[in-house]
Amino acid sequence: MQGSSWGRGAPAGGAGKASWRRHRRKSSVTDSFSSLLHRPTMDQFTEVEIHAEVCYAECLLQRAALTFLQDENMVSFIKGGIKVRNSYQTYKELDSLVQSSQYCQGENHRHFEGGVKLGVGAFNLTLSMLPTRILRLLEFVGFSGNKDYGLLQLEEGASGHSFRAVLCVMLLLCYHTFLTFVLGTGNVNIAEAEKLLRPYLKRYPKGAIFLFFAGRIEAIKGNVDAAIRRFEECCEAQQHWKQFHHMCYWELMWCFTYKGQWKMAYFYADLLSKENSWSKATYIYMKAAYLSMFGKEDYKPFGDDEVELFRAVPGLKLKIAGKSLPTEKFAIRKSRRYLSPKPISLPIPALEMMYIWNGYAVIGKQPELTDGILEIITKAEELLEKGPENEYSVDDECLVKLLKGLCLKYLGRVQEAEENFRSISANEKRIKYDHYLIPNALLELALLFMEQGRNEEAIKLLETAKQNYKNYSMESRTHFRIQAATLQAKSSLENGNRSMVSSMPL
Repeated sequence: MQGSSWGRGAPAGGAGKASWRRHRRKSSVTDSFSSLLHRPTMDQFTEVEIHAEVCYAECLLQRAALTFLQDENMVSFIKGGIKVRNSYQTYKELDSLVQSSQYCQGENHRHFEGGVKLGVGAFNLTLSMLPTRILRLLEFVGFSGNKDYGLLQLEEGASGHSFRAVLCVMLLLCYHTFLTFVLGTGNVNIAEAEKLLRPYLKRYPKGAIFLFFAGRIEAIKGNVDAAIRRFEECCEAQQHWKQFHHMCYWELMWCFTYKGQWKMAYFYADLLSKENSWSKATYIYMKAAYLSMFGKEDYKPFGDDEVELFRAVPGLKLKIAGKSLPTEKFAIRKSRRYLSPKPISLPIPALEMMYIWNGYAVIGKQPELTDGILEIITKAEELLEKGPENEYSVDDECLVKLLKGLCLKYLGRVQEAEENFRSISANEKRIKYDHYLIPNALLELALLFMEQGRNEEAIKLLETAKQNYKNYSMESRTHFRIQAATLQAKSSLENGNRSMVSSMPL
């Protein structure tokens, strides 16, 4: 290689737009690499220029996010989309450079490689999780994602010694403790998450962000009291970044929901409604939901009335990047029945929203928590059976069946769980409003079958849930979960077939 270029021990490209623009080669990596007549070699780029390309790709993503947020029109979305695609192409070409036989490590190579692994890993992991119909559309315009490759890149980046290593760790922790949990089947690689977090928690025992992830891990394990302690420690660890407190309040709200402690859950929903502006509609809905779970003799704080709170929800809707939040849409749809002069109450709204956030996968780890929630659901079911019929009766009964089936599944009462899930499909044509219950019941039945090794039946149910139902509440989230479950079922089938082949006598 030429001594005047890649081999130079130059510092990494400086942070920020001005720095990468100053050091970036006029004919960029992506520009040059797209040429069909000439593909440059590594020695045509100095180390500084290569580092500038990484910074350029990172800044493009930041600018794309700002473009999406600054205006809500179609032009902004197109501009933002182009920036995301350019960033993706840049990372893709830089990854090709790293894999190239001509790649020669410079003095600061680990920082360059760390940046590439972060970007390539993030893109591959994120794209691989998208529902098939969205992924096909993105593949048409040049995107592709491989989950295993994305995880490998991030794991290598996390184990390296670059200044982006901690960002790789954060991204992996988000994947293991949020994405695979909320948008997946709830099967989280806890051991890997703990392994990633352990050295940082040891080095920074009062680090708020690490305490937060420690709380998430404890919650997913079903150790709700330990999770509460971690989130409270996280709040105490720093007082400057209030938004971080709000993340903890959200988690604490759910922890107390799992325990059926409605007053404490209400307390944190109230704090969020007063201090955080992310989704006032969701917070007010949750306040109303918790108040509706109070007993008749319970004192209601601040003189709040759940009917008035539910009625306030539709007027609090926000739009972010031109789109309404799915949870807000869900809350508004559920609140509409309270606009009537004589409203018919939602049966168990807090436990319904808990399902939307996959909370039953948490309580399912602790039989005593599951028993407690099942008792509440059973009482709600009895009240519905005794009460007069109304236009919401079938919807409410099917909701109760779905949540009851989940509790029964986690308690090992598999046959009863299956009966509850099947009863929802049997009432499909009678459901008037909560059409999301039908595909979700099929999804939960498929997950139940997967636990029993009935993967082929599960795949058929998942395909039915994906293809036959459209335009229902929280559809995207359900599709994410269907996609995760389908991949898991197909993987189990393939592994089973391999085991059968390997055990056959020659």
